[in-house]
Amino acid sequence: MTGTAPRRPLAVLVFSQVLSGAGLAAGITVGALLAEDMLGSTGLAGVPSALFTAGAAVGAAGIGRVSQRRNRRAGLVLGYGAGVLGSLGVVAAAALGSVLLLFPSLLVYGAGTATNLMARYAGAELAPPERRGRAVSTVLFATTLGAVAGPNLVTATGDLALAWGVPRLAGPFLLAAAAFGAAAVVLAVALRPEPVPRPAPPAAPAAGPDAPAHPGPTGGPPRGLLAGTAVLLLTQLVMIALMTMTPVHLRAHGHDARATGLVIALHVGAMFLPSPLTGRWVDRVGPQRVAAASGVTLLVAGLLAMLAPSHSVAGLAVALVLLGLGWNFGLVSGTAWVTEALPPARRAASQGLVDVGIALAGATGGMASGPVLAAGGFPVLALVCGVLAAVVVPVAALGARGVGDAR
Repeated sequence: MTGTAPRRPLAVLVFSQVLSGAGLAAGITVGALLAEDMLGSTGLAGVPSALFTAGAAVGAAGIGRVSQRRNRRAGLVLGYGAGVLGSLGVVAAAALGSVLLLFPSLLVYGAGTATNLMARYAGAELAPPERRGRAVSTVLFATTLGAVAGPNLVTATGDLALAWGVPRLAGPFLLAAAAFGAAAVVLAVALRPEPVPRPAPPAAPAAGPDAPAHPGPTGGPPRGLLAGTAVLLLTQLVMIALMTMTPVHLRAHGHDARATGLVIALHVGAMFLPSPLTGRWVDRVGPQRVAAASGVTLLVAGLLAMLAPSHSVAGLAVALVLLGLGWNFGLVSGTAWVTEALPPARRAASQGLVDVGIALAGATGGMASGPVLAAGGFPVLALVCGVLAAVVVPVAALGARGVGDAR
């Protein structure tokens, strides 16, 4: 198996990602709309995104600790179990019209979304360092099927919810509960042997791109760890902020749930579908260059979203596709960069802490997006996101000076 990932556990991870992808898409598609209806305020429509990404922060830390102390399977199953409980809590909150139940349920639901992303680290541990980008991308790509199908099932799941006496917008969370539950069962039963950390071979002293470790400027964390984490945080903040308010913007200009579902499905597809190519690109040219491409792509996405006419679903769809693509570049490159910089002995726990930061960045973007939209409109929000995305480029350039961090 030298040079490749064990096929059976990787296949199990892939199948579980297909299932859980539908659960991940539920909050993206209708979370802001549900909050707008229950809270009666556009300015508060970003609260669900902030809550379930904050919940993802707590979930990521917990999953990382359980994965470090026990194994990856236990951590992932625990996270998906929390996602089931949270999804059912959101449905109950919508049925009862209870904001007090909605908020904690969204926090718990966030743990399920954290699990979906943290599975990429398990994929990374199934491959040697030179194929890490491809292993990460394989797991992410598997999310595409469920994540793209989920938004397009808004109408069907809404009809099911109505038939059960539950508000239509709670329907996708019924799908999320079933999807997360199925993923947990698959992992609990079939993920054997466990994905375990693979140490990198010792690197010979060298100059240039393959040089040995470059610690931080004060002897702290390796520069690659800092740069990779910064890329992950910035791309998540920008993507969440702009994506969260897109359904609200579309509905405010007369577009129906089908149009919203189509735009979000295209966006989510762009988030995950290019992963195999992105992984190969990272392995070939290094995470630093792909991270820089992420910043440029997200900047263009923000500018296009700013300029897209409010009546044009197609224009906004193109912007959201580029938003998803830029996020994909940032996630795959940042994950590979962080994994390379961490020693196996503390990799899982440290990855959990990195994903805590990612979740908090997403929570910040989700919480801030509503007030910015209410105060300045969607074009202002898109411009702010584009400017923030541009910061990724100098971050990647600075981090590139410290490539080859010790593993």
